[in-house]
Amino acid sequence: MDYQEAGVDVEAGRAFVDRIRDSVESTYRPEVLGGLGGFGGCFQLPGGYREPVLVSGTDGVGTKLKIARHCDRHETIGIDLVAMCVNDVLTSGAQPLFFLDYLATSQLNPEQLESVVVGIARGCREAGCALLGGETAEMPGFYQPGEYDLAGFCVGIVEKSEILDGSRVRVGDIVIGLASSGVHSNGFSLVRKIVEKTGMGWDEIPTGFTRSLGELFLTPTRIYVQPILAALAGELNIHSMAHITGGGLPENLPRCLGKNQSVAINWDAWEIPPIFNWLADRGEVPDDDMFNTFNMGVGFAVIVDRKQENLALEFFQSRGIESFTLGEIVPGNGELLGDRAPR
Repeated sequence: MDYQEAGVDVEAGRAFVDRIRDSVESTYRPEVLGGLGGFGGCFQLPGGYREPVLVSGTDGVGTKLKIARHCDRHETIGIDLVAMCVNDVLTSGAQPLFFLDYLATSQLNPEQLESVVVGIARGCREAGCALLGGETAEMPGFYQPGEYDLAGFCVGIVEKSEILDGSRVRVGDIVIGLASSGVHSNGFSLVRKIVEKTGMGWDEIPTGFTRSLGELFLTPTRIYVQPILAALAGELNIHSMAHITGGGLPENLPRCLGKNQSVAINWDAWEIPPIFNWLADRGEVPDDDMFNTFNMGVGFAVIVDRKQENLALEFFQSRGIESFTLGEIVPGNGELLGDRAPR
């Protein structure tokens, strides 16, 4: 026997690297040293920092991968992978520098996985970070045929004196919400359970929508890097930020506060996108569970001084991101306050 008879095609792996080479190299920044194919990726730190601090993050896209497989659409999953990592790193005020991916599958499907990497490269270009390297692992017998899994790793940089960690937040500050592009990449075990309950196929268009369920739920996670970095470099004095991921607003917004602070939320400040109402109705999901599972239309939040409220709203609106005053910082113990009217 040989390795190929055991289910691993080494030559296919080498050919796959050649297929993705152009996509990977299209993300390179001037600081990238060397090319694709080494044991490690080399990156020279950019100049201009007095006390540079590296900020790292890692994440995946969860069972959203199953929907991509059902629909045989893999070009947006890579964007999700990058977005989940770079948006996390961004909350510290860090500029994402480079990204690495880990891709594991039962057996290498070059066309399928090339689509994934093309999406990863697209996400990296949008975030301004280099796809510095990655690993592709064939694991026959571990994954079912046609299945694959993804993990991403991102490193960013920030001046030590400019790290955002909640310590700048003051009572009276304003929380600005930035709209999500949809469900993003959290809560998909519940999403799949609800769709299964309806008996609908991923190619079916639900009443009141113009796109199929597959298209709706595979909408890629919004990447907030470029507008946030522009805000940090401009007139806006951002005190803190939160990426609204798993756990929704109740879990993620308190993570960017200082001690003895809470947020008085204006629950009527934004219109919940129809896809969340569809999930709640079809799955008979209580409101509290919806808000504790999904972003509910708020993908990111920034905290600014009250005097900069209008400036912040205008800034993000001018860059094509719907924004709204989500709430105000008040004394407390990390709670989200305010009455939420039932749907």
